[in-house]
Amino acid sequence: MLKLKNIILLSLFFCLSFVLHAQKSTVRATIQPSDILIGEQAVINVEVIAPKGKNIIFPAYKDTLIRGVEVLAMLKPDTTMTEVMTINQKYIVTSFDSTLYHVPYMMVIDGTDTLKTNDFGLKVSAPQLSDSTLAYLERLKNHETDSIDFAKLQINDIKDVQSPPFVWLDYLEYLYILFLASLIILLIAALVYLYYRKKKKGYYFTPKIVLPPHVEALQGLDKLKDSKMWQRGMEKEYYTELTDILRKYIGRRFDIAAPEMISDDIIAAVHLVTDTKSATDGLAQILKLSDLVKFAKYTPFADENDLSLVNAFLFVNQTKIEERPTLEEQKEGKEAQGETSATGNQHMNNKQS
Repeated sequence: MLKLKNIILLSLFFCLSFVLHAQKSTVRATIQPSDILIGEQAVINVEVIAPKGKNIIFPAYKDTLIRGVEVLAMLKPDTTMTEVMTINQKYIVTSFDSTLYHVPYMMVIDGTDTLKTNDFGLKVSAPQLSDSTLAYLERLKNHETDSIDFAKLQINDIKDVQSPPFVWLDYLEYLYILFLASLIILLIAALVYLYYRKKKKGYYFTPKIVLPPHVEALQGLDKLKDSKMWQRGMEKEYYTELTDILRKYIGRRFDIAAPEMISDDIIAAVHLVTDTKSATDGLAQILKLSDLVKFAKYTPFADENDLSLVNAFLFVNQTKIEERPTLEEQKEGKEAQGETSATGNQHMNNKQS
């Protein structure tokens, strides 16, 4: 029993230690590049990973990190939020003395705690001199000559001020602003375009072209005629397609729910809305023959199939609504007719002359 109790207490201790460790902040320092020439620049990055809500304070150097290493700029910190908070603080540094510098640590304040980074080094090298220059300097050092001959020394011009390395993440904020501005401009342009389109044409987007019921039905019948279904022994499919075309036409033309009705009900309903007896008689012939083919497995003769298609065309043409041209179409037609007349008169005058 005592052993089990010790195991439980030990497990709780490890769990508590893990939770406390997970809540602690970590800090790490890196430098790129770690080897520079005199006057060149390097970037120190201090990365802090801490729980959300922690108040992190980075060191602010006036001008010197350590003796011999100058701080040129302290960039804006970059913060990333995930399960934890990751902050990257960059410092741009340089040096004008050739040696190997050792930075023992950089201090970061995490709320009430003070964290220390790892140590790192920066190697600063002098420009490479020629062998003749090194030999002449050695002679001067050994007092083998008392005069200085500048012609024997390698003297380089002062270099231009170098720009810091380009880091595209530093410009991410400006790219984001540019993207938003472009998006707003495109949105305004689209709204202006739609406004003038509505003002000119009466609609924002091109409406879907809906064919009149009789045009749609006649196109379907022409397509059925060209398919030659019954000639290939597909009488059932032929009459199914034929009656579907007529049911849809009746539904759109007379507002009758023909697709859900049986043949006798369709014939009776059409009798009430039209007085064209030949059309309704032809419709009755089609529907009754179709029922025989589909349900009684009747095989119609060739002339019956042709008659059904002829009666379908006749029914649509006798019951269709002729659309009258709009005032604008009438005006365009008159203008076209006037232009044709004028062209004809001019042609006759030229011929007479």
